[in-house]
Amino acid sequence: MITMNFLILLLGLVFLVKGSDYFVKAASTIAKKLGVSEFVIGLTLVAVGTSIPELASSIVASIQQASGIVIGNVVGSNIVNIGLIVGLAAFLSPMKTEVEMLKRDGYIMLFSAVLFFVFALNGELSIIESGIFVLLYIAYVFFLFEEGEIYGGKPYFKEFLKYFVKFKYINSAMKKLNGTNNNKSSDSENGNGNGRIEGGFAKDIFTLVLSCAAIVIGAKYFVEESIFFAELLGVPDTIIGTTLVAVGTSLPELVVTVSAARKGYGSIALGNIIGSNITNVFLILGLSGLLYPIAVAEISLFFTTPVMIVISLILLVFISTGWEIKRWEGVAMMAFYAAFLVVLFYI
Repeated sequence: MITMNFLILLLGLVFLVKGSDYFVKAASTIAKKLGVSEFVIGLTLVAVGTSIPELASSIVASIQQASGIVIGNVVGSNIVNIGLIVGLAAFLSPMKTEVEMLKRDGYIMLFSAVLFFVFALNGELSIIESGIFVLLYIAYVFFLFEEGEIYGGKPYFKEFLKYFVKFKYINSAMKKLNGTNNNKSSDSENGNGNGRIEGGFAKDIFTLVLSCAAIVIGAKYFVEESIFFAELLGVPDTIIGTTLVAVGTSLPELVVTVSAARKGYGSIALGNIIGSNITNVFLILGLSGLLYPIAVAEISLFFTTPVMIVISLILLVFISTGWEIKRWEGVAMMAFYAAFLVVLFYI
């Protein structure tokens, strides 16, 4: 019985991760064949590509009102991303960093963690607060693609807050849509077909449908079996979410980051991790909380979320020390993560 549940858990995870991989590839191919701009592809598919497992499992958990899984998954994934994945990647190959990683994305990542802690102080992430998270994510993506390059040496984070408060991302979205439409008309007149890639859609659509089904099925059974083991072992679902679910859904980030580090593209991998952490809080928690208000357990409020903030701070410090994350810093982050797990299971 338990063996079968464990096999279903693993199978659900495989469906979730591999389904996400094929979904992004098929969707990107279809988008290019339809002549969709690289901006739109990046905005929708690439931005959340490696976070689809977290998104799917969190939404399923939210529908089942398993708040501990939702919070544990997001907070745990962010801790795993920095402590285990960045730590391992830096240990394999020191990663060059850039000032933008700190001044823009790094500070926004830290801001997202602190804001979640503030919202969670009353023991719940409300629908309104979740909506704010989603708006912040939309603003972040448009700021990243549309506005970031015009600020030069200015403090990006301060400009991002102004950008969000003044609803400038709405104007950016309208301009982009108008620009896209104009480009389509121009390409049509010139007979370019808007840069479409010729070829049939049948195979891509079939892959898209199958991968989407795999994600839904995988998320359903992975979450259900995670809850089963939590109840069987008498472990709070928050801890299961922070460990088992978080590590499982972070496998895409692990594969991408370690592979990039080995090939000498550590800075790209690090940017992906920071972006993923921002996506996890703003988009995934935001969308999950829009379905149902998310209850925040005491262990999340007083332990795991503060740990997420602290390890985010550590990463920002390591980014700025010589603008490189060194091997010993990677070891330090992995040691921090190991200590976190020990304390988590002995609380």
